[in-house]
Amino acid sequence: MRYKYDPETDILLLVLGRGKPDFGEQNENIITHYNKKGLPIEIEILDASKTVAKVVEAIKKKGVQIAIS
Repeated sequence: MRYKYDPETDILLLVLGRGKPDFGEQNENIITHYNKKGLPIEIEILDASKTVAKVVEAIKKKGVQIAIS
């Protein structure tokens, strides 16, 4: 997995696979891009600085430990 962050737009892009996306689905600030076979190949996080903080906080409330390397 690779990632790209653009501080000007505050967008975090997680690249999961190769190829160009054929379609995407948006759920709040997260857009998942899929290939022709329906496999996710990119996840785009809008307002990343706020959205990622909310996700991490929700995970912590569940009691899951997070390791960031």
